[in-house]
Amino acid sequence: MPILGSRGAGSSRGFGFGGGATAIICACGGNDVSVCGDYRIHTFTGPGTFTVNSVEACTPGVVDYLVVAGGGGSANDCTPGGSGAGGFRESQHPGAAPAWTASPLKSTTGITVSASPGSYPITVGAGGTLQPSSSTPTTPGGTSTFSSINSTGGGGGAHGSSAATTPPFHGQPGGSGSAAGQGNIASRPGGSGNAGGYTPPEGNPAPGASTAPANIQVTGGGGGATAAGASFGPHSGGNGGAGAGTQIAPPSFGETCGSLRYFSGGGGGSGPSSRGCGGLGGGGDGRPRTPSSPGDANGTANTGGGSGSKSNGGSGIVVIRYKYK
Repeated sequence: MPILGSRGAGSSRGFGFGGGATAIICACGGNDVSVCGDYRIHTFTGPGTFTVNSVEACTPGVVDYLVVAGGGGSANDCTPGGSGAGGFRESQHPGAAPAWTASPLKSTTGITVSASPGSYPITVGAGGTLQPSSSTPTTPGGTSTFSSINSTGGGGGAHGSSAATTPPFHGQPGGSGSAAGQGNIASRPGGSGNAGGYTPPEGNPAPGASTAPANIQVTGGGGGATAAGASFGPHSGGNGGAGAGTQIAPPSFGETCGSLRYFSGGGGGSGPSSRGCGGLGGGGDGRPRTPSSPGDANGTANTGGGSGSKSNGGSGIVVIRYKYK
C-alpha cells in the first residue's frame, strides 16, 4: 500500500496539559493518516518510514506512540497451550492535548523527533504461524519498532499431544508468555511475559501445566497486556489474558478521532468440551475437543492478539500521534 503524505497547514502555537508548549510538527508516512483536532495520527500496519519534514523552532518535537508486536502462533495438535499476545507499549507525554484515554501501561515520556535526520524506520511484527512439527517450539510473533521503542513478539503456544516434557511442550516467553501444553503433564512450565524487561511492563505470563484428572487434556490461556493467562478448569481451557484499551488509534481506517480500542489479548486454551476464550484485544479462541464444537481462531490482524489452538497470531501495529497545527 502506498505511503500517504500529510502536511500541517497551520502555524498557531498550542499549549497542552502540564504547562509546556507543544511543538508543531510536519510529517508524513503510514498506511492511514487521520486528524483529531490539532493532532494528526499516523497508523502503520506494515513496515514503512515516519518522515519528519519540519518541527517548529524553539520547542522540542515530541510525538506519542503505540507500538504493538505480533501475537504468537500455535501448534497443530489436540491440546496446545494458548499463545501469548504481542508486547504492548504506549506513551502519553504531559504536553499532549487534548488528552485521550490512554492505557494503564502508558509511559509519560514520548519520543523527541527532528527534521535531521528526519527518517524513522517502522517495523510491524507479523503474527507467529502455525507450527506442525511437535519436535520444534512454536513460532513467536515478530517484534515491532519505532525509534528507540521495541515491543517483543508474543510467545508461541506450546505443543501438547505428547507425554514429553522437553521445551517444545513448555510455555514460551515473549511480550506476553504462552501457556504450557496438555494439562495432565505437571512438569511443563508456563512462559514468562515482559521479555524486554520494560517499565511499565509490555505483557504478562501464562500458566504452566498442573496435574489434572486422569486422561483429561486441558491447557491454560496465553498472557495478555494487562492480565496473565488463566489456568484451566477440570474440563475447560483457560481464557487468554485481557489486552489494553486506548484511544490513541482511530477506531478504523478513514475515521477521525479515536474511540477505545483494545490490543494484545492472549490466546485461549484447549479443553475436552469447552474452549478458553481469547482475551479482549484480538486473542483467538482455543480448541474444544468435541467434534460438534466451533473451530479455532487466529489472533486478529493488527491487534497483536495471541492465537488459539491450530491457528496463527495476529500481526502488530504502530501508531504515532503529534500536534500538527
